[in-house]
Amino acid sequence: MKKAVIPALFLLLTLTLSPVLAQEAVKLEVYEDGYVKVEVSVVPPNGSAPVVVPLCCEHVQDLQVEDPSGNPLAFDVVNGSLFIEPDNASVIVISYYTPDLTSKRGILWSLNFSSAVPFTVVLPKGSIVVDLSAIPLRINGTSITLPPGNQSISYVIQNPPRERQNGSFPYIVGALIAGGIAGASVLLWRGRKKRIPTRDEFIDRLSELDLRDEERMVLMYLYDRGGRASQAEVRDSLGIPKTTAWRMFKRLEERGLLRIIRGRKEYWLELKF
Repeated sequence: MKKAVIPALFLLLTLTLSPVLAQEAVKLEVYEDGYVKVEVSVVPPNGSAPVVVPLCCEHVQDLQVEDPSGNPLAFDVVNGSLFIEPDNASVIVISYYTPDLTSKRGILWSLNFSSAVPFTVVLPKGSIVVDLSAIPLRINGTSITLPPGNQSISYVIQNPPRERQNGSFPYIVGALIAGGIAGASVLLWRGRKKRIPTRDEFIDRLSELDLRDEERMVLMYLYDRGGRASQAEVRDSLGIPKTTAWRMFKRLEERGLLRIIRGRKEYWLELKF
């Protein structure tokens, strides 16, 4: 029992005593549906002492903590703050998605955000700013840099662009869908109570669904990898940008086609039948 309690007490004590780091850079990328990607970079103090960084909001998805090279760093979430082991990283890069920063009334969107340092907001294409809470430090197209404080932006979106549905990403899975790998994937699934479809049966099932080309690519990739792979592996292998991939994975999960599993240092995708 003590082994289970001591780590929690240690985390809480560290959160109480550790100073909250100043945020060196903050960027908000706003999407047409109101979701916002939050990117925060902080410089940890010298040494390997734990670092505490507060999250901006309650609902956070696809949380990632990495060093500048993209290597994941160990972290825990305690009382709305990140407890990070810097592992001698020169900069800690934090990113996550949230629906909490925006609200909509009619056609008018509003974004509210509080920051101790200047921060940059990138609005969706076609956005027209209606109101700002402060004079911007810099404006470059739909990118607006605001001063520190509790700031807000009101905007409307005219003719929001649709995501391309055909030919969006290179199909580079040829070697992975060879018969040998497909056979190996079936062997990995043997022993489960539910019958695993053959590759041809699985392709037939996908053809009956209203899916985009890149969504079929993801599902076929998972099939040929034994039904499970990390998000990073799928993104890198199929050449899908990180922000696009996350939204796609969420759509497929909501349709019951795959499951997103959070691991210690990264997220995994598991195929569902």
